[in-house]
Amino acid sequence: MATTDRFGNPLDPELSYATGRILATAEDQYDEALEARRIIADRWDDDGPEAIFNFSGLERGFPASAGDLEELDDETAPALFEDRYTDLVLDHFGGSHDEHDTFLANRMTAATVSTFMTLVEPGQTVLGVAPNNSHASVIRAADLVEAHFVDTTGYEEFERALDSADDVGLVALSRMDVTYEILDKAEVDRIVQLAKDHDIRIYMDDAGGARVAPVLFDHPRSLELGVDVVSTGLDKYGVYGPRFGVMAGEADLVRRIRSQAWKLGLEARPTFVVGAVRSLERYDPKRVTDCYEATLTVGDALRERLGDAVSETPSIVKLTGGAILDTAMDRAGIDEPPLVPIEATAALSMLMLRDYGVITVHFVGIPSGTPDFLLKFMPPEELTRFGGAEAFADAVDESIDSLAGLLDDPDRLRALLLG
Repeated sequence: MATTDRFGNPLDPELSYATGRILATAEDQYDEALEARRIIADRWDDDGPEAIFNFSGLERGFPASAGDLEELDDETAPALFEDRYTDLVLDHFGGSHDEHDTFLANRMTAATVSTFMTLVEPGQTVLGVAPNNSHASVIRAADLVEAHFVDTTGYEEFERALDSADDVGLVALSRMDVTYEILDKAEVDRIVQLAKDHDIRIYMDDAGGARVAPVLFDHPRSLELGVDVVSTGLDKYGVYGPRFGVMAGEADLVRRIRSQAWKLGLEARPTFVVGAVRSLERYDPKRVTDCYEATLTVGDALRERLGDAVSETPSIVKLTGGAILDTAMDRAGIDEPPLVPIEATAALSMLMLRDYGVITVHFVGIPSGTPDFLLKFMPPEELTRFGGAEAFADAVDESIDSLAGLLDDPDRLRALLLG
C-alpha cells in the first residue's frame, strides 16, 4: 500500500489520505463542521429553509408522525413498536424469525464496536476485506479490542492473508466501501464460503451496500449471502433516518452483541424505535434508482465543464481531492500544491455551502471518510428545486474558480474552513 499520495504527502494509515496543515486533526475537522453549521444557521435565519439544499446523499430526519408522539418514551415505544421493527429489519436484510434477531444501535460505528467487543478477543486477528479499504470505524473497533487488523482487497488477497494469519477471530466484509466501488457477487460468495470453511465468523459492514447492491447490481439481500451478522445505516440510500445502525444476524450472536451494547450505552434509546420503524416502512427500492439516475445527470453536466477531472464508480460520481486541487492550481497558475487533497475538497465544499447553500457529504463524517467530493444518490426533487443538473454543475465550476483565487492566501483559506 502506498505511504504517500501523488503529491508526496504522507498518508494517515487509518484514513488512507493525507492530512494537511489546516485540517491536521479530527479536532480541526470538527471545527470545520461547526463553521459549516454557523453558515447553515445564518442562511436559514436570513432566507429560511429554502436557502439550504441537502446533496449529501444522506437523509437524517426523524420520520415519525404526529400520531406517534404519545408513544415517544422509553417504555411505551419498544412495547408497541419493537416487534414491527424486527419484522421490517428481517425483511430488509432477507432474514428469518427462525434463525435471526435484530438490534438498533445508536450508529453504525456503535454496531461495529459492539460486535468486535463481543466476538473478538485481545490479540486475535481481524481480517478486513473490501473493494479498496475497510472503513476507519472497523479499524478503530479492532484497535479498541486490542486485535491485530489486516486489511485486504478482494478475494485473492483475502485468501493469502487468511493462509498466513494467526488466530483469526473475525472477518469484516464490506461489499461496497467508502470508495463506492463494489465487489462482484461471485467474489463475495467466495469470500463468505472461505471464511465458513475456516469456521470464522463474518461481520458485514453493509452501510451503503444493503440497498444499493440488491437494487442496482442484483445482489442478494445481506443475510441471504450467509454472513453471521450485518449492519447498515438508517440514513443511507432509500431510507430516511435517523442516523442509527440497524443490525440483524444469527439470533444467539445478536443477543450477545445487543447485551454488550446495552452495558456500554451504545444502543439507540428505545424511544427512537418509532422513527426507525417509520423510516423502514417508507423504504422503496425505486427511491434508490431515482436518486442514482439524478446523480448521473449531474455527472454528465459536470463532465461538460470539467472533463476528465470528473470520475465515477458503478454507483456515484466524484471529483477526487487530487483532481480538485489540480484543477484549481491550473486556474490559479500555481505549480506547487499549497494544500493537501482533503483540504481542497473541504474548501470546495465550504464554498458550495457558503455561496449556494449546498450541503455535501464532506460535512457529515468527522473525520471525513474520504478526501473526495462525492455526488451520490441526489434527491431528484432537491435537484429540481436547485435549478437542475446544469445549475448544479455551474455552481461547482464557479466554486472551483473561487478556490483558485484563494490558493495563494493561506490566511483566507484557514478562515474559510475554520472561521
